[in-house]
Amino acid sequence: MNRTHEVTPRVHLSHVSRTFSPASRGQPPFQALGDVSLELWPGEFVCLLGPSGCGKSTILNLIAGFDRPDAGVVSIDAKPVMQPGPDRGFVFQQPTLFPWLNVLDNVTFGPRMAGVPKAQYLDDAYRYLALVGLKGFEHHATWQLSGGMRQRAALARAWLPNPGILLMDEPFGALDAQTRLTMQELLTSVWAATGTTILFVTHDVDEALLLADRVLIMSARPGRIREHLHVPFERPRDIEDLADDPEFGRLRRHVLHIIRDEAHRHAGQELS
Repeated sequence: MNRTHEVTPRVHLSHVSRTFSPASRGQPPFQALGDVSLELWPGEFVCLLGPSGCGKSTILNLIAGFDRPDAGVVSIDAKPVMQPGPDRGFVFQQPTLFPWLNVLDNVTFGPRMAGVPKAQYLDDAYRYLALVGLKGFEHHATWQLSGGMRQRAALARAWLPNPGILLMDEPFGALDAQTRLTMQELLTSVWAATGTTILFVTHDVDEALLLADRVLIMSARPGRIREHLHVPFERPRDIEDLADDPEFGRLRRHVLHIIRDEAHRHAGQELS
């Protein structure tokens, strides 16, 4: 991606820290993040990797405006994040659809509750449902859908406000391998069509190397960005072709080594 003429990142975390109050009396405070700095550029697809409990979801929540840092600044287009906004979509690991609403009503729930006239969002709702492969399922109940189809509906709902930034917290983690691969291909195709800036949290190294322009590898708690890794493979990508590429194998081993090293370091801290 050529950033020669870009002077402002889309998302910027500068020396961000976040500590949570103890879960019970007598326990110390819980420091999730310590001095995190990162940048996301317009249209970039970035994956966030790291051992469990390193603060990946905390970073998403800070960017979304669901939480505030104790120190440092979280900004979007050079403006500090103060609260959630329609410029950011969020996709959770579970689809979190309303079971009493059909697919279309789930996808359009946000603008309907905000009082937006139907004429302003209905065409886009149908367009995004078609993009995620749910054309013809608009009036189905959510219980009639498979897990992958429900996650497709959640993607359409997140994209409907046309957010500049999409935050994704292990959205395919609960899916079977075949459905997960289909969703990965779907996500990259819709991303290519929309130009959305995506920050995608995953525990799956292969998924990160398949999807991302860059991979940010986090340290064990308190989480920091240990390494920025550029993914060199041209798009479109095919996981079968990548699996035969020696460079894919080298990068995969490198990332796994870092994550394993951080996991061992965290285990040592817990035992000390």
